[in-house]
Amino acid sequence: MSWLVRMEMDAKNAISKGIVDSYFWHQRLWECFPDQPDKKRDFLSRIDIVEGAFRLWLLARCRPRRPDWCLQERFSLKEIAPSFLRHRFYAFDLWANPTKTKVLRGPNGETLRRPNGKREHGKRIPLVDREELRAWITQKGNVRCKDCNTGVDVPGGFRIVEEKPLEIRPMAERYFRKKDHYGYHGGVQFRGTLEVTDSEKFEATYHQGIGSAKGFGFGLFLLSPVNF
Repeated sequence: MSWLVRMEMDAKNAISKGIVDSYFWHQRLWECFPDQPDKKRDFLSRIDIVEGAFRLWLLARCRPRRPDWCLQERFSLKEIAPSFLRHRFYAFDLWANPTKTKVLRGPNGETLRRPNGKREHGKRIPLVDREELRAWITQKGNVRCKDCNTGVDVPGGFRIVEEKPLEIRPMAERYFRKKDHYGYHGGVQFRGTLEVTDSEKFEATYHQGIGSAKGFGFGLFLLSPVNF
């Protein structure tokens, strides 16, 4: 069982409460789980800016509560039935943080490696080229991520339907401040149609999200079943 929440808040009201960037939203969304202060983050979120307001989505395994800063009429809670994830085709809307990791090389151009033989990871670089972005979302259907313990690829359980249009919007920079550190994430919106190739793997992808910076509002699929 899981739950999908939709909330809205006027931008002026949010700013008056000190909610000025994605890190502040990251903190305030924890208020949807007041009885679990030590809980490890296992929910996904998305933050859209629409007509002078913030529209927030939250997907969680346990039932979220309406926080004090969200009015009752702007809080919508929906239970996700298991049958919802048993369709074959979905129209999807994804706000993601597509990146690639810069390869660290030595003075002679060799790839730097750790003592265990794995590559040294360099800085994450946002993807901006349209073909790279198309390849990124296509690859996520085959490989959602690598298992942190084994390094084995974890399948995503879906494919992008090439016969349908795939909309890829230009990258938008979202800046944030965390204590004395300033940074940004490059957000890209994908809209298209996907086909589920492995329902079990796809359900895991849906709940765990794809890409990086999930704690800052990226990686959540908004889905609508479609007939193809």
